Order: sequence, then structure tokens, then C-alpha cells
Amino acid sequence: MTDTPHFPLSAVVGADDLKLALYLTAIDPKIGGVLIEGPRGMAKSTLARGLADLLASGQFVTLPLGATEERLVGTLDLDAALSDGRAQFSPGVLAKADGGVLYVDEVNLLPDHLVDLLLDVAASGTNLIERDGISHRHSAKFVLIGTMNPEEGELRPQLLDRFGLNVALGGHTAPTERGQIIRRRLDFDSDPQGFCAQWETEQQALRSRCENARKALPGIPLDDAALAQITERCFAAGVDGLRADLVWLRAARAHAAWRGAAQIAEQDIDAVAEFALRHRRREHAAPSPQQPPQSPATHPANPSEGQGQWGDLPAPALATGARREVPGWPKKP
Repeated sequence: MTDTPHFPLSAVVGADDLKLALYLTAIDPKIGGVLIEGPRGMAKSTLARGLADLLASGQFVTLPLGATEERLVGTLDLDAALSDGRAQFSPGVLAKADGGVLYVDEVNLLPDHLVDLLLDVAASGTNLIERDGISHRHSAKFVLIGTMNPEEGELRPQLLDRFGLNVALGGHTAPTERGQIIRRRLDFDSDPQGFCAQWETEQQALRSRCENARKALPGIPLDDAALAQITERCFAAGVDGLRADLVWLRAARAHAAWRGAAQIAEQDIDAVAEFALRHRRREHAAPSPQQPPQSPATHPANPSEGQGQWGDLPAPALATGARREVPGWPKKP
């Protein structure tokens, strides 16, 4: 973590779906993080870094490509343990990310065993290191943000499933929006402190909203009615396993907290549906008898406070892995 100003999340143009997914994981890290898919030049790291500002610690740690297992989990000095009778631990990336954001760029290019280890720790919130009968355990609670460019290789389905939410960024942005993106980027580059000061009111409102939602979250029940809707729709989408149901329910509750509601409503379930199903949907799922197929064009949208159209879920009969794209914006030059 440094004192260098970074582009405020409140000033980001577009990418409404991704911003929503990031807010939800900041509200409830147990959702399991976000996997962001998209081509190069979409400022995925800038968006992820902006999320850190919404957390109490503000910590943002990047796992470098090519990192070893020791760099990830840390090391134990066995010589010190034998001579002094105590385990001397050198922290790795997981320890440094505790309480903040762990950003893994091009996660699809990491060795599978490192991705497995990373996801295990992200799920448990604890890192355990064992060497020759000596062990050390430490807290590793962080929001995991992974990015990948599908053109450079896919993740195995078993690893995809373990990311809580999945969002795709598209590279085609309308001219008006492109102009706004470039103008704000130039303004930030010319005077980072002044730009951040200009957006501080909006950024503080965003922090307060996330903090209030975190406080309200435990009081919102994970009720049976919401669970019944979600299990039916997961069945219709043909997802394997039960992780989609759990993630979807948690994300719907976080969305209810985000909008200040006391319980999960259908709009919360719809808002996060594609985030939970996109990377888990089976190719040829049968439609649910309780929920007849509906054209995506006529599916009711759920706009919320200027965040755009959230959670448009394609009809189960059309669940062929279609990927909804949302506009992103370019990286810092």
C-alpha cells in the first residue's frame, strides 16, 4: 500500500455491472471474489484498485505473474526453529493481503495448483503453512479479484466455479462514453491530488454506503422463499454442484443491503443472477417447468440508482453459455 493517489471508483465511467459486483464483494467477502474477463486495455486493475478504497484497511496487493508457492504462502525458517525452538515466519502475499484486496492478473496463466491453493485460502480466511512437523497459521481474509483474457487460455471449470461472481468486459464503447473516459483519465494524470479532491464527496458517499450495507447485512435473513427461487433457477440453468445456489443467495442478500432493504426481494435475485450463473451455466440446460422461457428482450430490467440495467438473466431455454458484455474503459497509459 502506498500514498500514491489512485483513480477513484466513483469517477469510473460505465462498467456498471462490474462496479456492482465489486461493491457486493466489499459488502460480503464470503461471496468468494470476482473473476473479470475481458481483453487487454480495459483497466481491470484500476477498477480492482478502486475497490480497496472501500475497505477499512485500504490494502491492495498484487500477486505477480510467475510467483512461486513460497512467494504466495510465505516461508518458515527451519534453522531458527531448530536452534531457538520457535517458528520464524516470513510473510507472503496472502499475509500482506489480509483485510484488503488481493489482485491476481491473468489468473488463467497461473499453475493450477497455485490457483487451487489461492482459492482454498480465500474460502477459509486462514493460511496454514507446514514444514517438517512445524506449522504456522495466520489470518488471510481478503477480497479476491482475478482477471483473465479468454483469448489467452481458459480456466478449468472446477476452478471457474470457485470464483463467486463472474463479469465480462467488452471492448466496444460508444463514442460519447469514450470521450468521457479519456477526459477523466487526462484530468487525473495532470493533477491526481486535485482530481481525487474533486471526487472526494462522491467517493465518501460510496464508502459510507458500503459500510452501512456491511453493518446491515447480518440482519437480513437468508430466507427460504428466496432460496426456493434460486434453487429452481439454478436447476433450470443446469449448473453442477451447489456453489451457485449459495453464492447467488449471499449476493442477493448483499444487494438487498446495498439498496437499504430489510429482506431479499425478487429484484435482488434478478440483479445478481448473471454474475452467479455466467461461468457455471451448462451448455444445454432444460427450461424450468415453473418458469417458462422468456425472451431476454422482454425480461423486466431492474435499474437501480443510476447503476444501469442489472442482472438481466437469459431465459433457461437459451442458456447456452452466452456472455453478456458490459463496457469497460482503457488502462492508464
